[in-house]
Amino acid sequence: MRTSTKVSWAIFILVCVATILATVWVTLRLVKREANIRPVVILQSKSSASPAPSPTAYSTPFEALESSTAPPATSYTGTLDLIIPVSGVRADQLLDTFSDARSEGMTHDAIDIPAAAGTPVLAAADGEIIKLFLSERGGLTVYQLSVDKKLVFYYAHLQGYADGLIEGRYVHRGDVIAYVGDSGNAGPGNYHLHFSIATISDPKRYWEGSNINPYPLLHR
Repeated sequence: MRTSTKVSWAIFILVCVATILATVWVTLRLVKREANIRPVVILQSKSSASPAPSPTAYSTPFEALESSTAPPATSYTGTLDLIIPVSGVRADQLLDTFSDARSEGMTHDAIDIPAAAGTPVLAAADGEIIKLFLSERGGLTVYQLSVDKKLVFYYAHLQGYADGLIEGRYVHRGDVIAYVGDSGNAGPGNYHLHFSIATISDPKRYWEGSNINPYPLLHR
């Protein structure tokens, strides 16, 4: 009887030890498994599309392009009903400075219309104001899109904008849009309007175009 009891206790102890060892083994396996798990990180790829470019701060909107690619201004004679964009200036007072040399080997690609500081700047034609822009060279500037969306009129070195002028506003020929100044690289006291016209193919990229000479279109 004593021997049987001892055997029973021995079996019971062995079973308990085996149970404990099995529990420990399972626990260790679970711990090891958890340690090997790595979080899955989902990387959100950035869009490969480039943002729409902004206009470069040139003294004219299109001086980075060769104006020789533009059609001659005479091809627009009779098709554009423009006015001189500075109040009180007559056609015989205009000077053709379109081909004048400028710094860095560039040409002017525009005409300068001298006037007293604060003289009203007029919209040369009907069209939408698409950009009011401050640049290092042009100072305060206005970009205006023609009605047919094929031309951009550029007004620079302004003293200020007319009250209520905002991007997206449609203006009519002769409306006051700004005032003559000497902002940008015009030089202190060198009050004049820098005026250029450029042909464009995409109105959304209005700063990319080819300049045409405004002089024959205004000197009529």
